[in-house]
Amino acid sequence: MAAEDLPSEFDVVILGTGLTESVAAAAFSRVGQRVLHVDRRSYYAGNWASFTFSGLLTWIQQHHEEPLPEEAQDWSSLLEEGEELIHLSHSDCASIRNLQVFCFTSEEDEEEEAPNTTEEETGGAAEDSECADSTEEETKETGEEEEEVREEEEVREEEQTTPSAALRQSEPTKKKISYAQLLKEGRRFNIDLVSKLMYSRGSLVDLLIKSNVSRYAEFKNVTRILTYRDRQVEQVPCSRADVFASRQLSVVEKRKLMRFLTSCVEETEEQRAYNGRPYLEFLRDRQLGDNLQHFLLHSIAMVTEDTPTEEGLASTRHFLRCLGRYGNTPFLFPVYGLGEIPQCFCRMCAVFGGIYCLRHSVDGVVVDRDSNRCKAVIDSRGQRITCSHFVVEEGYVAADRKRVATPTRFLSRAVLITDGSILPSDSDQQVSMVTVPPIAAGCPAVKMVELCSSTMTCMPGTYLVHLTCQSVGSAYEDLSPVVTRMFRTPESHDQETCPSVLWCLYFNMTDGSGLEAEGHNLPSNVYVCSGPDGDLGHELAIRQAESIFQKILPEEDFCPPAPNPEDIIYDGDNTSSSAGGEEEKEENDGVAEEEKQEEEKEMLEEEKEMLEEEKEMLEEEKEMLEEEKEVLEEQNLQTEE
Repeated sequence: MAAEDLPSEFDVVILGTGLTESVAAAAFSRVGQRVLHVDRRSYYAGNWASFTFSGLLTWIQQHHEEPLPEEAQDWSSLLEEGEELIHLSHSDCASIRNLQVFCFTSEEDEEEEAPNTTEEETGGAAEDSECADSTEEETKETGEEEEEVREEEEVREEEQTTPSAALRQSEPTKKKISYAQLLKEGRRFNIDLVSKLMYSRGSLVDLLIKSNVSRYAEFKNVTRILTYRDRQVEQVPCSRADVFASRQLSVVEKRKLMRFLTSCVEETEEQRAYNGRPYLEFLRDRQLGDNLQHFLLHSIAMVTEDTPTEEGLASTRHFLRCLGRYGNTPFLFPVYGLGEIPQCFCRMCAVFGGIYCLRHSVDGVVVDRDSNRCKAVIDSRGQRITCSHFVVEEGYVAADRKRVATPTRFLSRAVLITDGSILPSDSDQQVSMVTVPPIAAGCPAVKMVELCSSTMTCMPGTYLVHLTCQSVGSAYEDLSPVVTRMFRTPESHDQETCPSVLWCLYFNMTDGSGLEAEGHNLPSNVYVCSGPDGDLGHELAIRQAESIFQKILPEEDFCPPAPNPEDIIYDGDNTSSSAGGEEEKEENDGVAEEEKQEEEKEMLEEEKEMLEEEKEMLEEEKEMLEEEKEVLEEQNLQTEE
């Protein structure tokens, strides 16, 4: 909507289109609240946004430019007696810092030479010799043998002096992706500022299903979980099928892992005895080997060695609960990037009457001195808009008015465009979650997400890699050692088999978990939303949005299911007779009964599948026990001998 057409009164005004603000806007609009949702930026989602490659370059340029000094507008003529104005910030540059960009590919298109190995050269020369012999026979038949023989001799002499020429002719050349090509195909990229995944039984997925917002987006399974260990990338066996199929674990280790995972499902007194003690100590006392300890600590629980046992077990249980709902890993990823999710909730808000204005901001909050409540806001064009509640992204609030952790916590982020997968496989469409334990003392643990072109986040022939960790220094200092070890860059050594980095970006982002929930120096009906946090999931953002909603409308349901379009009754549609209404009711009851029977049928089929899976598991366990028995018998025979 054009800013000049804005109504002068709303129930809720929301400033910022990040995930928390967008979910809250959808929830308010859904239950009939009049919502105005504005953002000073020209794009949705704020620090949760996704950009095309050229869009990201523009974003980088904007953050490299010095912000103009803010001049507070004089809106005193819009204030009434007993009111005061709290000015809001206009610059969000404080949330992003230390941007560094590197391009390791050529500016223009070029052909990449094939590997120059001795065996290939010899084979190429031999093939050309055979071709030369056959050509010579043909030329004899045509009567031009002398001229052709001389030509063949010249060719052989050239091959002897430049043996790679034969190889270049015999093998097709591979074009290396250039910077110009990245720019040309830039619209195929959707690069997220924040790197997260969706737990299949997490609060975000539950909310998407409950509210029916999931119909606005598409999702892909994360196909594998990997870990970096001893300078090698390995696949983590996390599901039952993975455990039984794994070649990395012995039969005894498989048995131990299955027993441990089964024992983690419910809390026991034995587990409570370790509360407050490190999770690694708990794993060691379970007589689990180094392999299993590494997988459980870093790739399943995704915690550090010092994490308390109760937290480690809670993370392990959450991981196990999410397994198998949509695939063999606990995670989903939205097609076209994470920036789609806030936009989906904005769409729901707009469907139920919410009004949106980008490139539009709020200059100040009008506060009643007696009640210390927000009465209205004044937008960037000087319009006074009355509202009952005001929800604002933390970047708009001055530092002296919000309560945050001291010192401010930051996340280190890196975004890489590479020419290959970190662990090549039969399929080139893998979506991978990679855990990288600290590579040295004092270094942070790193979470890496590798996306293929089928997620619509990068062009074919490339992979998009996101790295995230808690900041110790700048993003480059924290993450470049990991990049150098796992990928091929000009700084790498002996990394010929690793994928090459074509382009990369490093930056630090404020950690949203540092914002306190209460205690801000603001009116009682002003609510502050934090930005992205360092967790892999979205629990903090959804919990925060629900908390704000319940404070304002404690009696209402948070994001109830949206009706199907055909079920909506508009004013003036009630022209049918009561008899027609009764017939429709009976028809609807019949449809509902059929749907109920279908659901019961599906449940029975699911139970049948579960029983079959359990049967297969028992058979596999039986085989494992027999293998263990054979191993023990062999050991006994060796001992007797």
